[in-house]
Amino acid sequence: MLKKSFFFGILCLALWACSEDDSGGPASSGDSFDRSAMLVNWADNIIIPAYLNFGGTTQALESAVASFTQNPSEATLQEARSAWQTAYIAFQQVSMFDIGPAETVFFRNRLNTYPANTTEIEDFIASGTYDLSLPSTMDAQGFPAMDYLLYGLGETDSEIVAFYSTNASATNYTNYLVNLAQIANSLTASVVANWNTGYRDTFVSNSGGSASASVDKLANDYVFYYEKALRAGKIGIPAGVFSNLPLPGNVEAFYKKDFSRQLALTSLQAAQDFFNGKHFAGNQTGKSFKSYLDYLNTIKNGEDLALLINAQFEDARAALNLLDENFVAQIEIDNSKMLNAFDELQRNVILLKVDMLQALDVNVDYIDADGD
Repeated sequence: MLKKSFFFGILCLALWACSEDDSGGPASSGDSFDRSAMLVNWADNIIIPAYLNFGGTTQALESAVASFTQNPSEATLQEARSAWQTAYIAFQQVSMFDIGPAETVFFRNRLNTYPANTTEIEDFIASGTYDLSLPSTMDAQGFPAMDYLLYGLGETDSEIVAFYSTNASATNYTNYLVNLAQIANSLTASVVANWNTGYRDTFVSNSGGSASASVDKLANDYVFYYEKALRAGKIGIPAGVFSNLPLPGNVEAFYKKDFSRQLALTSLQAAQDFFNGKHFAGNQTGKSFKSYLDYLNTIKNGEDLALLINAQFEDARAALNLLDENFVAQIEIDNSKMLNAFDELQRNVILLKVDMLQALDVNVDYIDADGD
């Protein structure tokens, strides 16, 4: 009887251990770092506040666009442009969080696929018939499409205003611009609502160390954003890193012209702040990738990995600050500075994607196909 009880106890312990591991608890993460506290900090102090802030800017954008199209003038055009700029900057602070509700609605792709397909946009406007929910239309909507419609239709502001007032297709131009602003606002409202009505708790509770756990998924999304959207999209592709020649037409905010650097710097700052667990609205910090690496005492070549990553963020920022605020002009005048900025950003890809993810025992879940 004692022997049976002993083996029964061993079996229960084994089943308990398997249960802990399968649920993504401490056994599966390999360490006792408080991942739950990190997820709470991410959700409550960074992600949700950033989305709420962005939601306010998309509401203002929809309102400013409505005012402009209802009363087209150079003054209302400037107000719509100002709202667009504010929202586009705020977008850089949420774009990396392509998880859960945002992933479901293709949030980043629908709001920031560039360059804008101006031929398709003009065809849609001419016909007055289109479905912007289709994946094939992602390059005809979002901030890049609004960039074209607010800055790229004419050489002067008066010429642009005419498209919404005296042009034979003024109603179609008006409807299209209004639709773009409404979609940006409705998508954002949907993402915010989902975070606040269930997804936040799902995200925080999924605190294990498996590939499907929140830390692993967001770590991959974060590194993917830094590598593909920031390093490659904003700098590498237009600078010609992945092609035979530079592609200045592929810069972000192509028609605004003097806005590309500000967007890139905002994106970089947001990535660094998230790495350090900095609260969105304040200077406080909470548990983060940095504190996780510190907890693990992660060393690379005799130096603290978290310090190396932050130092490289600073080097990348310095390289971006050397660029012209107009990336098209920078590429055409001295593309070597763009290439140098890419190199500085690339150095942190190695530290984040290889060294950090290995230290955190997170496997890369996306395919790298850009030849870097």
